[in-house]
Amino acid sequence: MNIIILSRNASLYSTQSIVEAARRRNHYVRVIDHMACDLMIESGKSKIFFNNQPIGNIDAVIPRIGSTATSYGAAVIRQFESQGVFSTLHAEPLLKARDKLSCLQILGSHGIGVPKTVYVSNPYTIPFLLEQMSPYPIIIKLVTGTQGMGVILAENKTNAESILEAFHTTKEKVILQKFIKEANGADVRVFIVDDKIVGAMKRQAKSGDFRSNLHRGGTSELIKLSSQEEETALKSAQILGLKIAGVDMLKTHSGPMVLEVNASPGLEGIEGTTGIDIAGKIIQFVEKNRK
Repeated sequence: MNIIILSRNASLYSTQSIVEAARRRNHYVRVIDHMACDLMIESGKSKIFFNNQPIGNIDAVIPRIGSTATSYGAAVIRQFESQGVFSTLHAEPLLKARDKLSCLQILGSHGIGVPKTVYVSNPYTIPFLLEQMSPYPIIIKLVTGTQGMGVILAENKTNAESILEAFHTTKEKVILQKFIKEANGADVRVFIVDDKIVGAMKRQAKSGDFRSNLHRGGTSELIKLSSQEEETALKSAQILGLKIAGVDMLKTHSGPMVLEVNASPGLEGIEGTTGIDIAGKIIQFVEKNRK
């Protein structure tokens, strides 16, 4: 097959892992920066150009769209799909999952357990909303934050007001979330490919931190999921329309709660922790669905 990986950095672990997996299975694969693609739209004649050359004869694309390129990345995916090219990620599911507020709204409306969340749009209502979030501490998150960045623990109402006022002056969109004390600084990452769980790990925050992201110094270990955790992870990905997803959950007294669903989950942590060739399973998924 002729496969394109949409990635802004060909040297990233996840991108390289997928490239190597494709080549091991004798596919021709190349990495293209989606932000360097030009789109030409005509009735029945849509084209994609890269370095002033049209891209054609492609069997499949594997999008690896980062948070800074979500909107245009989605447009590039749509353009490939309009040409009948199979994509492991569709544009609309990417947009739904990438926006933390939209993601939680959709999952919550389908009965998926999510932490109590409040979206702050009006600075004058901050005191009232903070009253609704008691008891403290609470989590304050940037809507567009990734890898643990833009996530702050507010110890009390006064502390939270100061943080929100600072974000408001920079016009940042934020959400407030209940702090789940019983999680003890740990979460669960479940990796899904083609409606199947292919790997799972527990991530533990480093001492003195509450963020379990490996990029923030957290550690990881293999974990066996409960049937409820498996069902929650699979249903979350299906609701959002994602065939490849990283579902992040907390263990709580009331069952698993979904923090977020990543449409372009990284492979380094899950492959290193589980020893499973996740990239190979992604290529198998592509082979199964090629047109």
